[in-house]
Amino acid sequence: MAGGAMVQTVGGKTYPGKMTAFVFFTCLVASSGGLIFGYDIGISGGVTSMDSFLSEFFPSVYAQAKASKDTNQYCKFDSQLLTLFTSSLYLAALATSFVAAWVTRVFGRKWSMFCGGVTFLAGSALNGAATDVMMLILGRILLGVGVGFANQSVPLYLSEMAPANLRGMLNIGFQLMTTIGILSANLINYATSSIEGGWGWRIGLGLAGVPALIITLGALVLPDTPNSLIARGYAGDAKRVLVKIRGTDDVHDEYDDMVAASEEAASIEHPWRNILQRKYRPQLTIAILIPCFQQLTGINVIMFYAPVLFLTIGFAGDASLMSAVITGLVNMFATVVSIVSVDRLGRRVLFLQGGTQMFISQVVVGTLIALQFGVAGVGEMSRSYAILLVLFICLYVAGFAWSWGPLGWLVPSEVFALEIRSAGQSIAVCVNMMLTFVIGQAFLTMLCHLKFGLFYFFAGWMLVMTTFVALFLPETKGVPIEEMNHVWSRHWFWGSYVTAHDVAGGGGNRRSHNV
Repeated sequence: MAGGAMVQTVGGKTYPGKMTAFVFFTCLVASSGGLIFGYDIGISGGVTSMDSFLSEFFPSVYAQAKASKDTNQYCKFDSQLLTLFTSSLYLAALATSFVAAWVTRVFGRKWSMFCGGVTFLAGSALNGAATDVMMLILGRILLGVGVGFANQSVPLYLSEMAPANLRGMLNIGFQLMTTIGILSANLINYATSSIEGGWGWRIGLGLAGVPALIITLGALVLPDTPNSLIARGYAGDAKRVLVKIRGTDDVHDEYDDMVAASEEAASIEHPWRNILQRKYRPQLTIAILIPCFQQLTGINVIMFYAPVLFLTIGFAGDASLMSAVITGLVNMFATVVSIVSVDRLGRRVLFLQGGTQMFISQVVVGTLIALQFGVAGVGEMSRSYAILLVLFICLYVAGFAWSWGPLGWLVPSEVFALEIRSAGQSIAVCVNMMLTFVIGQAFLTMLCHLKFGLFYFFAGWMLVMTTFVALFLPETKGVPIEEMNHVWSRHWFWGSYVTAHDVAGGGGNRRSHNV
């Protein structure tokens, strides 16, 4: 594989590294952890729009959905039990993130990925064979455990394996796989919705075992990251892996910095307490706000409930599923834009452009729905009007797919010093899953009560988060993880929290050299 570089850091250091076939393969396999996350997002929204699924498990929702068109369209799917089916996964993932942080730190990144694959495999089997609502929700909880492990370990694995100048591109492989999972689920929903006998939903839920099997088997053949191997006492193995993934024997500086970072991390007895220290305030803020903002974009409203949402605004059953396929395609191809540009343009440019595009799209979508259905929620949508609506939803999805989608996982995974990295990633996953659960559980009720104003609600948050990025998020492209504190110390605001002493004494430039 072509492509080499000497990575110039803010601290004046260079780490040799290039794109090797080995690092590409390991990151590709690890990224498949995103498949299980994406497949579930796509499949759950599809099956909850299928009549056969609703009539078997949620008969009251089915009856309400089939009511007269004079019924308020905003409220036709409002059911806490139905949303619990979707959002219970994310509550389980939230709880699991703390256990996953410990497993990831003590046993390594690869075994955390393996745990995620195995539990997701068990959950998919239970869901595919479900005979009642409790069996469905139990399966969803197991799926949530799998997602919690995968989302904890995979972004860390990718950030630690990738050369600094390619970290953005390789880390976004996780988000690309997530979009492929969503698209695959949308296609399966469309293909199985018309199966005679009404059991097509079982195929969709059961096929979640395929991506689970990929990450389970993949974790068995992958090496662990050099950072994790050093931290667990396998220094010789770590150096061999580092040589292999960098494509050069000249890894001494990077290896020595990893050893120094590991020694400092080993001296930290309470990472959860240490992360509250003043010098880690910027990273803690990012770990909380970036995943929080990612969910407040409203994207999971679109991805979870895309078929239900399209049904709500007047699309026929097959048309709603096909519209979800279209948004899935846009999501996948727009993520490729991020992969190509993130290490060239940087994180901030994509955040700011994508945020602006999403803000405008949300305002337009809310306005179009308001003009069509008003406050009463009564009306039907013409074909031309529906096409216009789908167009702006696609523009919104595209903006997310090259900004907050991939960068919401990339940025938190790359800003932490090793001594607090697992704790920091756990916080990021926990916040992400908590907000996903809350929004997923509340969405159909919010749609019923806020009506078209729901889209203005998310547009308002887009304005807030884009302003936050403009003022408080420094550029991190091309900066080795062990050197990241230089970025914070030179920021106009965070420099008052991360001092020159913090940079020289720990969490940054650990070996004596000029900066």
